[in-house]
Parts: sequence; structure tokens; C-alpha cells
Amino acid sequence: MSRWDSTPVIRFFGGRKLLYLLGVVLLVGLNILVFSSVGFIFNPLLIFIKTIALPLILSVVVYYLLRPIINLLEAWRIKRIWGILITLLALVGIITLLVVLIIPFLEKQLISLSEELPRYLRDMIKGTDEWLRNSIFSVYYTNLFQDVDGMLNQIPDYISSYASETVEGITSIISTVTSVVVAIVTLPFILFYLLKDGYRLPAFVIRLFPPKFRPEISSVFKGIDHQLSAYIQGQIIVSFCIGVMMYIGFLIIGLDYALLLAAIASVTSVVPYLGPIIAITPALIISIVTSPFMVVKLVIVWTIVQLLEGKFISPQIMGKSLHIHPVTIIFVLLTAGHLFGVIGIILAIPGYAILKVIVSHMYFWFQRRYNRFVEEEDQYKME
Repeated sequence: MSRWDSTPVIRFFGGRKLLYLLGVVLLVGLNILVFSSVGFIFNPLLIFIKTIALPLILSVVVYYLLRPIINLLEAWRIKRIWGILITLLALVGIITLLVVLIIPFLEKQLISLSEELPRYLRDMIKGTDEWLRNSIFSVYYTNLFQDVDGMLNQIPDYISSYASETVEGITSIISTVTSVVVAIVTLPFILFYLLKDGYRLPAFVIRLFPPKFRPEISSVFKGIDHQLSAYIQGQIIVSFCIGVMMYIGFLIIGLDYALLLAAIASVTSVVPYLGPIIAITPALIISIVTSPFMVVKLVIVWTIVQLLEGKFISPQIMGKSLHIHPVTIIFVLLTAGHLFGVIGIILAIPGYAILKVIVSHMYFWFQRRYNRFVEEEDQYKME
């Protein structure tokens, strides 16, 4: 036995091949160093990726939502091209119906809420201030906050101090709106070709690899496809159920802006754990200003919806397809949000699921390659 095979750890990592592995790691590090030094060369490529990222992501999401319908129509002996056209026309009709009937009402509620929200915040702060001044915590509270009204009066000064950033903010908004418009315009074309030829893409990529690797690469694509399909389809259904339940609950307790608040809860529910906290904030502010009893009713509705979603809806619809621990989800969301902002938070979980599939398959291949070593270790432990 050579010196490279003298320990179980070295033998597990391939003996002499460990040098090759370390060389690959060193090469990757050198590539990163070179890229950081001449990164400006790749700026056009990065701009291109940022331009196509949003329409491509939206197209993939809609693709996984519509693919089961296209496959069902194809099973009914309707040609795929006609099934795609029928489905897209139906989708356009549904979107038009929503825009005509629901969006104007939501827009009115959003404008009204944006006008009333400062008053809600002011009333909530003053009410909390009065309660704390007359409570057993009044001594500590007075020392910490001398004058809440003075703090409120300083808000215009803060707004004025940031007035110089208005132009930059407007530029950012215009850039975002432009990206959204480009995404909406290009979405139908990308989606059409994804639905028409998307199933051929994995086979095309697999053919780029040597024949002996193709079965393993095929299993990776199948795993990624299963994870994305389960997550996107399941999350959309769960979000819709949460929105409906919230709307019914808000109507029952008589909370203002019920439809708008339910829509916010439905949209933010795509972010696990953090989404419900974000969604309940405006509803909580409105309920606190309305009456203490409204706060109690809101908490009851929110608790019932969360219990129904966590115990019945999500397990039945999404099951355990992702197999991600809640603590891992929180860390992934926080890291992705810090690195990539809101887009990172939305794409964190499916991105982590894809990465998990790739890493798990690579580890399985690595372990199978050195299966002899694993069997020897198991036999040694049994003895």
C-alpha cells in the first residue's frame, strides 16, 4: 500500500486522485481571482443575463403551471400546438377578466390605504404612547422616549433630508418598470416555445455529455424537474387557498380593506415563515386603530388560517417533496435576501432545492465510485 493509501480518509477521497482534486480546487480559486481582477470584461454578459432573467423566470413559472394542462389536452388527442394556443387564449381571457373586474377595485383600495396609512400609523403610535404613559412601565418609557409627538414632528425633516435622493429613486423606479414591461412583452413568446419544445431541452443538454455520464445527468434533470414542478404548482395553490381563507375571515370580522389585505397575504405567502409576518403587519395596524376587540378577532382569524395551511393544506398539496428543515429555510432566505434582495428571497427555496439535487447526486456518484471502501468500513464497524 502506497503512502497515499495509508489512511481511510485518503483512501475514501481516492488515494492518488486526491492530488487531482486539490489541483482542481486550486484551479477554481485561480479562476475566481482572475475573474475578480478582469470582471469588467464580463459586464456585457452580466447585463444580458439581468435583462433576460425576469422574463425567463416568469416563463418558467407559468410553464410549470400550464404544462399539466397541455399534457392533458395532448392525452385527449389534441395536437400540442393547438393545445398550447387554446390554453394561452384561455389564460389571456382570465387575465383580462381579472383586470376588468378585480384590479380596479384593488387599485381603489390600495390608493385609499396608502392615503390613510399615515393616519393609521399616527393614531397607533399616539394610542400606544398614551397607554404606556399610564401603565406600570411609565417610568421606564418616559426615560426612553421623552416626547413621541416630537418624534412625529421630525418626520418631515427626515423626508427633506433625503430629498436629494429623489432623482436616483425615480431612475430606479423607471428602470424597474422598464424591466417589467420588457418581461411582459417577451413572456408570451418565450412561454410558447417552452411549452412547444421545452421537453426536448434536457435531451439536447444530455447529448453534450459523454455517453457514460448521460444516465446520471438524466437523473439530475428529472430530479430538478420534479422539485421545481412540485414547488411552483404547490406554492401557487397554497397561496390561492390562503388568500381565499383570509378574505373570508376578514369579511366575517368586518376588517377594512379585506380584499387588498387578503391579496397581500396571498402574494407574500410564497416566502416561507417570513411572508406571514410581512402580510399581517398592515392588517395589525388597521385593527389596532379600529379597536382592541378587532385585534383579538384578527389574531383568531390569522391563527386559524395558519393552522389550516400548516396542518392540512400544505401537507396535502406540497407534501414533503422539498425535505428542507425549517431552520435551513430561514438561513437560506436571510442569506439570499442579503445577497440578491427581494428576487433572492423569492427564488431562494427553489434555488436551494435545485442545488440540493445536484449536490446529492454528485455525492451519490462519488460514494458509488468508492463503494468498495464504504463496504469495507461497514464490515469493519460490524466486527
